[in-house]
Order: sequence, then structure tokens, then C-alpha cells
Amino acid sequence: MAADRKPVLLVIEDDPGLQAQLKWAYDDFEVVIAGDRDSAIAALRAEAPGVVTLDLGLPPDPDGTSEGFAVLDAIMALKPDTKVIVASGHGARESALAAIARGAYDFYQKPIDIEALGLIVRRAFNLRVIEEENRRLVASSSADKTVLGRLITGAPEMVKVARTIERVAKTGVSVMLLGASGTGKELLAKGLHDASDRAGGPFVAINCAAIPETLLESELFGHEKGAFTGAVKTTEGKIESANGGTLFLDEVGDIPLPLQVKLLRFLQERTIERVGGRRAIAVNTRIVCATHQDLEVMIQQGAFREDLFYRLAEIVVRIPGLAERHGDPVLLAKAFLKRFAAEMNPAVTGFAPDALAVVDAHDWPGNVRELENRVKRAVIMADGKLVSADDLDLAAADPEDADVLNLKAAREAADRRVIRHALARSEGNISSTAKLLGISRPTLYDLLKQYDLQT
Repeated sequence: MAADRKPVLLVIEDDPGLQAQLKWAYDDFEVVIAGDRDSAIAALRAEAPGVVTLDLGLPPDPDGTSEGFAVLDAIMALKPDTKVIVASGHGARESALAAIARGAYDFYQKPIDIEALGLIVRRAFNLRVIEEENRRLVASSSADKTVLGRLITGAPEMVKVARTIERVAKTGVSVMLLGASGTGKELLAKGLHDASDRAGGPFVAINCAAIPETLLESELFGHEKGAFTGAVKTTEGKIESANGGTLFLDEVGDIPLPLQVKLLRFLQERTIERVGGRRAIAVNTRIVCATHQDLEVMIQQGAFREDLFYRLAEIVVRIPGLAERHGDPVLLAKAFLKRFAAEMNPAVTGFAPDALAVVDAHDWPGNVRELENRVKRAVIMADGKLVSADDLDLAAADPEDADVLNLKAAREAADRRVIRHALARSEGNISSTAKLLGISRPTLYDLLKQYDLQT
């Protein structure tokens, strides 16, 4: 399509006189005429009009609305972002309201007032431009907020984590990720693998807490045929399966002490022996591990080997909880909504203001995993286009207590938090952020520079 082409207006009307009148009424649009369902759908596919005017009384039912509603349903199925303006030749307001409920943008009644209809059409085109710009900003914002491959964040704390992982990815050192459950440890481990020289090899993940102690050794190191009851064939373990790549050991603190000895031997010698085997097998696997437990306390209690800890934790990366990543809950919620809506409920297009407010206010004790589950539930439960606070089944959190007595420090911390929230809400748009905060754009720019916040 040429860059200077006029906006396309599709007029679906079977009256030849009205067709001619509407064809020449709007010289600022490229008007395409269709007189029945087949030609209307063909024009929709060929021209992709932003706005459509639709007479509900079309042949073969010119005195009713069945054919008009069939065309409306087809438009909404093929191109749901189209602004459809319907007309009823009988002044039947009920039909117009029914059309709105089925996805129409607006309605007008015959006889046609060209000027009044022109205002409705221009308003619809203006709204289309705004919506397309918002979609562009959302896509741009999502791209800008993605680090380490797939990690979505705008919080400096998390960006710092991602940059640390990127720096150590190619070094080959053992990395330990410390963070609460649901903070995205496996996603970070996968990002480390993808940024390393082993990206072409396998990435294998195992949750050590989810496997019974009696089976964990076989799961990690594999077993020979006949090694124990039920071992009907020789099976590779996860360490061997990850040869040439990366093995992610989640909840490494749950590995029992006897198995810790065997894991330490592998890290020192880079060879393994399968359960029931007598042959040393050389394996080139990088270990990345994670835990939410305090391993230093476990070492003092004799529950975790100190020498293994230092082998596994050459680099320790601490992952902040979602409550510490100001602005990220909204960014992540929007990303989850987009994904789940496409899979489960395409009618859902976004969050209502009360839903965004409660996402911002909640302290997310279950971190990203809790947020993901809440959004999935909300998308399934939502009746309209926008997810509400009720759909999320969340109550607003109590205001957090100030734990800083220094007034200047407390004020700066509050400013940073609120600005990040506003930036996330407005998809990084400076004008919208300033409006949300009730300040001018120059003032906002000064604050962004003062607090070293990036949009």
C-alpha cells in the first residue's frame, strides 16, 4: 500500500442512490462500495478498511436484519479491530444496540444525515489511529523491556542480574542462583545457557526437591541394566544427557549428603559412574544450580557440604522478589495477558484500571509464578474485553510501612517507586506518564535524569 494512500472506508449499502451519494460525500477517504455479503467480505479481504458503514437491511433480507448481522459477524471474525458503524432503515434502536453488543463501534439511523455520519466516521478513524499507535508502543515497550533473551523487566535490580549473567555466561564458571520460589530461576538459567558457548548443546533441568531421594541418584547419574529391581535397560542420567550443554539443578539444597559426595566427585573429575556401573564415563556438562534455602546455614548445621558449595557457587547471583522489582508486575501481567488471551480467550484485550491498580498494589508473595497463575485465571474468567480486579481475585495490599527515618531518602525511594509504576502503566510513554503523575513533561525528564531511570 502506498504511504500517501487515503484511509479506506468500506460502505456496505444496497441502495444505488445512497451508494452514489456516499461515494462522493467524503473526499478525504477512499470509499469502496459493496452491495451484498459476498462483495463486502471480498472488499474487506482486499482493502482491509479501517472503518465500515453497514446497512443492516441487505439482500436477500432487505426488510430485516439477518443478513446485516451475518455480515457484521463475519467482519468481527475476520478483522475484529475494524470499526463498524451500522444503520437500520426502520429506526429500530433495538437492532442497533444488538449490533453494538456483537462488536459494532457505533450506529446511525436513516434517513442519513451526511454531516452527522461523517463526524462518526472521522471519529472512528481517529480512534483507529490511536489504537494502532498504542499497539506499536506496546510492541516497542515489550521489546525494550526484554533482556537476556526472554526476561521481561524494567527494574534496574533485575537488569543488573541479567547483565551479570550475560558477563559470566561465556566464562564456564559454576553459577548459583539464589532467590525465592517463583522468581524465574529456570528462565535465568536458560538465558545463561543461551548466552554461553554451549548454546548449541542441550539444556536439561531437574528439580531435586520433586524427586524422591531413592530415585534421585539414578535420575542424575543414570543406571545400568539390572542395577536394581525395575532397571530393565541401561539409562542415561541427566548429567550425561546434558553432555556438551548445561544442567540446571533447581533446589540443589534438597540433594541428600551421600549424593552430594558423588556430585562433588563429578565436578572435580568430570567423570561419572552410572548406578550399578563400574566404568568411568567422561562428561562435559556445565552445572548451574539454584535454591531458595540458605545454604550457609545448612553448612553450619551439617546438612550441606562446604566443599560442594564452593564448587557450585563460584559466582552467586541473588534474584530479587517481584515485590522488589517496582513496575515489573504490570509489565509481566500485560505480557501474560497477551499470551493467555491468544490461547484461551481472544475477546480479552487488556486490563481495566482497577485491575492494573491491584496488580501494582499486591505484594506477590508467590512472585512471578503467582502473577502468571492469577492472570491466566483472570483471562479465563473475564466476561468482557477488559480483565477486572474481581477477575484477578485480589484485594488491594496495605500501604507498605516506611522503614527509613531519613525523610530525604524515604522521599526519593517513594519517587522512584511511583515513577516506575507510572512508566509501566503508560508503556513508557512520557506524556502519559507525566499526566498520570500530575506533573509536566520537563519535570518528569528532570526526575528521570535525577534518579537515573530509563524509559
